[in-house]
Amino acid sequence: MENKQSQDPQNTSPASLLSVVIEALENAKAQNITSLDVSHLTAVTDYLAICNGTSSRHLKTIAETAMEAVRKAGFDVLGHEGNGTSEWVVVDLGDVVLHVMSPEARRFYHLEGLWDIDASSEAGAEKTGNPAS
Repeated sequence: MENKQSQDPQNTSPASLLSVVIEALENAKAQNITSLDVSHLTAVTDYLAICNGTSSRHLKTIAETAMEAVRKAGFDVLGHEGNGTSEWVVVDLGDVVLHVMSPEARRFYHLEGLWDIDASSEAGAEKTGNPAS
């Protein structure tokens, strides 16, 4: 039986993959789900999906749920790190990189700010005393 994903090019788009990931995160009760389009900033990936879990076990469950959903939808899981004992699980899905983090790790690393070039430029200008415009 042929996989329907391979028959429809739109279903294999980065946006389709992101939709599968977001739905899986919602099903796993992930908190504070955010996605960032970083395609204009890097050739490594198109989207970052970031969410919180409530415990290391919840982080693991969220990541496993997302990986299972991605595979069922016909996409590949390229790798993952931190699954089980970490406060940060990273899942590489190619066009989407998923970050499942404890609230503390998310506050500390602040990935949204790291990838927001405009906000970083303005903050840098404020620190140096140079106008942002």
